[in-house]
Amino acid sequence: MRAVVFTEFGGTPELRDVPDPVPSANGVVIRVETTGVCRSDAHGWLGHDDGIALPHVPGHELVGRIAAVGPEVTRFRIGERVTVPFVSACGHCPECAGGNGQVCRNQTQPGFTHWGSFAELVALHNADVNLIRVPDGLDSGAAALLGCRFATASRGLVHRARLQRGERLLVVGCGGVGLSAAMIGIALGAEVIAVDIDPVALERASSLGVAHTIDSSGLSESQVLEAIASVAPTGIQVSVEALGRQATMRLSVLALAPLGRQVQIGLFSEEPAVPLPTIIAKELSLHGSHGMPASDYPALLDLVLSGALDPARLIEHRIGLAEAPAALQAIAAGDRSSGVTVVDIA
Repeated sequence: MRAVVFTEFGGTPELRDVPDPVPSANGVVIRVETTGVCRSDAHGWLGHDDGIALPHVPGHELVGRIAAVGPEVTRFRIGERVTVPFVSACGHCPECAGGNGQVCRNQTQPGFTHWGSFAELVALHNADVNLIRVPDGLDSGAAALLGCRFATASRGLVHRARLQRGERLLVVGCGGVGLSAAMIGIALGAEVIAVDIDPVALERASSLGVAHTIDSSGLSESQVLEAIASVAPTGIQVSVEALGRQATMRLSVLALAPLGRQVQIGLFSEEPAVPLPTIIAKELSLHGSHGMPASDYPALLDLVLSGALDPARLIEHRIGLAEAPAALQAIAAGDRSSGVTVVDIA
């Protein structure tokens, strides 16, 4: 098969021919239709994940059809169109037994623990626990994006912060996962406020239905908080930090009204300092979101199929596999001009 491979962290990824994967006893091999280009892939390529062994194939947001099935798989068959959470659960540990496969202690992750979906074929493990059937009529790019950024945002807002209709949601950082959170917030009936330093990203947020946008470039923390208060005088009930930076994490916490809930989605390369005095004084709650178990996908798919949520609106570029190395390097370099990109393979 053809796959994008890197042999050193930060080294130039290359499209090359590599051996086809074979399914594990409880796994499948998927012929990839479309895969997303996510900032998490860039973190892995740069060496921020100590679970990656070289050489490596990145990619963890995917949709495709089952090409091969292991002998222990009972619920799925060759030819079915499926997607998968980027965290693949074992199905047996205490976390999985409690319905929380997204924090499975024995988890596997395509593109991290083993070769991923920047390839014509990808192996997935524990198929009966993790695969989600995808309707043929759903756009392949939209289906791929459900695997990580939309699932992570949905888990954070619906299951962790329990965002309610009519509440105010602040989204700090309008990249792929931030805009996913904004779209889910709108679909759930929240009033969404978005903050970013990039006017193009803010224009994109407005086009997706965000009620208020704030350009924070050149502003101090107190000035940004004043701008937020001017459009949300009674406060913010839920905030999402989608960048993984000290300053934006502080902002998302400090903007909350008493009893507010903060959802941390952005990944940090260094341990941040948390404004604990404010958290204590306001009785705030902080929630991590690390993907979503396969059992919760039907509700997310229902939201998409109802028309309330259209992940395809987030896609700005569709490229081929040969262009994926450059797209990975661009997102790692912080280039946000290309917007959300998906790779069409099959």
